[in-house]
Amino acid sequence: MHRSLMSLLATFALLTPALAQGDMSKGQRDFRACAACHSLEPGRNMTGPSLAQLWGRTAGTLPSFDRYSSALKSSGIVWNDQTLDQWLTDPQHLVPNNEMPFEGIKDASVRADLLAYLKDATKPGAAPQQNAQSGQMGGMMGGGQDLNLKTLDPRVQVKTISYCRDTYRVTTADGQTRAFWERNLRFKTDSSKDGPKKDAPAIMPAGMMGDRASVIFSAPEEINTFIVRKC
Repeated sequence: MHRSLMSLLATFALLTPALAQGDMSKGQRDFRACAACHSLEPGRNMTGPSLAQLWGRTAGTLPSFDRYSSALKSSGIVWNDQTLDQWLTDPQHLVPNNEMPFEGIKDASVRADLLAYLKDATKPGAAPQQNAQSGQMGGMMGGGQDLNLKTLDPRVQVKTISYCRDTYRVTTADGQTRAFWERNLRFKTDSSKDGPKKDAPAIMPAGMMGDRASVIFSAPEEINTFIVRKC
């Protein structure tokens, strides 16, 4: 019986594909594509949940993240080398009907590099990873850690917003006023530690052509009180 069991385990090992050894430096570069939606800092959730301390976590269970799909929450998957490799290969195949807008990485070497980096960068006690950002009024559509909106350049610190017919006019602390078609100006909130101070919203570029922007408030109740209808 013992010999049969050993033979079975040996056969299983041969049939189970071994994961390639990844290059962490390449994986760090590859992570830039993920950083638009995922932080590596504990408690720092973005579009997706923080990846800090990911290995060994059951999918859909990070207490501070409220936007998991029902499919992921009910999957019962525990994240490890194998399950994460499967997820990165084809998320919809591993967890049908999940809501992650990601088609997968078909190149096994790229997955191995990314997993090697993530395994090190997300382990308990790892130093928080930050991604370089461009200037405050340019190149801020990229991912990574968001800017701290409590300390703002006057060019992005909103002082007043007026609305007339189909146009918003946003005046910033440097005295400049910009006009936006009403469909091109978005209103958002950020209640995190890096969000703006009360009644001190920030304006951030949101389009490739320079014609769109987002005004970020510290709380939703500020939005209506801050905007003045004035022609």
